[in-house]
Amino acid sequence: MNLIAGKSRQTRLRSCLSIAVSFCLFLGSCEVSTDFGLDRPLLAQASDQTHSAPSGWLLAGSKPASYRTGVDKAILHEGQPSAYLLSTVPTTDGFGTLMQSIDAANYAGKRVRLRASVKSQDVGEWAGMWMRVDKERAAVAFDNMQDRAIKGTQPWSTYDVVLDVPEDATAISFGILLAGSGEVWVDHVTFETVGKETEVTSPNPKHALSKSPVNLNFSE
Repeated sequence: MNLIAGKSRQTRLRSCLSIAVSFCLFLGSCEVSTDFGLDRPLLAQASDQTHSAPSGWLLAGSKPASYRTGVDKAILHEGQPSAYLLSTVPTTDGFGTLMQSIDAANYAGKRVRLRASVKSQDVGEWAGMWMRVDKERAAVAFDNMQDRAIKGTQPWSTYDVVLDVPEDATAISFGILLAGSGEVWVDHVTFETVGKETEVTSPNPKHALSKSPVNLNFSE
């Protein structure tokens, strides 16, 4: 019996030693992975993007909850960080936009151009820069680049949206929109008045009212 008990104690001792050694090896592997920075890419990736709209901008759209926006310090364009707009769900029947609105008073009676550099990745439907000129609650000029949309994966490219601002306009809204899945980055955004030699990008805005009835006999 003493022999059996002695063997049992030795077996338990070996098991405890084995567990202790395994635990020490586990701790050692954790320390090694930390020392060699094996977990740093994840931490770096998390810190590369902010998760709220940049100051002065807001996240809006028909399905804003399906999108995320912020500043991306990893995706640079000519050395400076970009803003991003990312779908957070596999599919959506709406769109998100990173945008802002301003008073139209300083641009009344002038032609304005929104210009930006945009990069896209896996855009399932389409994306585009957009601008809308409002008179109170009515849109009097509008262009969202849908007729020349950004699709799929595209490198950094420059895009323009040019519209006329009527004398009685009250507000101008602009930004970048993403319909469906994917991600876009935007940088080098400029908003300025231009001369009449610069053509508008939406000569017949869908939201503008005709000055008189047209095609009443359906011949066109």
